[in-house]
Amino acid sequence: MTKVDAVGQRVRAAYAGAPRTERLHVAARLRSCPMRAIADATPPSGRVLDFGCGHGAVALYLAFTSAAREITGMDVDGAKLVHARAAADLAGLPIGFEQVPPLYRPAGEWDAITIVDVLYLLGEDAALDVIDGAAAALASGGVVVIKEIDVRPRWKYWLAAGQEHAATKLVRITKGTGVQFLPPRQIVDRLLTAGLHVEQHSLHRGRLHPHHLIVGRKAA
Repeated sequence: MTKVDAVGQRVRAAYAGAPRTERLHVAARLRSCPMRAIADATPPSGRVLDFGCGHGAVALYLAFTSAAREITGMDVDGAKLVHARAAADLAGLPIGFEQVPPLYRPAGEWDAITIVDVLYLLGEDAALDVIDGAAAALASGGVVVIKEIDVRPRWKYWLAAGQEHAATKLVRITKGTGVQFLPPRQIVDRLLTAGLHVEQHSLHRGRLHPHHLIVGRKAA
């Protein structure tokens, strides 16, 4: 795991009133997830949807790094959203959080949609549906930012897979139908089919997990 940067420390402080289990989960997420790269890939202003926001750590990080972002977080887990709202309130951040049904797909018109460590929990068909929905819900020039786990290097993949199995089956802090990581190529192909311009970045160097960032941009 890497050190938590200054913005991450502000995010972590916002969860001071959360139960210990939630605080530890957010702290571990801030150390393991490449938050800065996600924020840098997200437009600094406009309407931003954080799809599958969970406890809201990504949404808070995006809000702290640019006050011009109008952020909405959506998730199926109402219990996590309680802590997300409390953290945003404590930090004084105007983030809206909404609970959505399991079959909900991104809809509306957004300048950016972030999907961070969500697709692997949905199963292949549902994950591809979410990608299609996100591409369709982008405003002109909008961006979808997807951060998932790559299947290589294999030892890092197996480490990440083991941890996620524990999170979903044992600790049960993460809701999902199972653990099934899509190869980045499959995500990229889906975005290309939707007509987006796609860039991708491997972010595993210096980290225990094989993070992979995929950015799809709709033509202006």
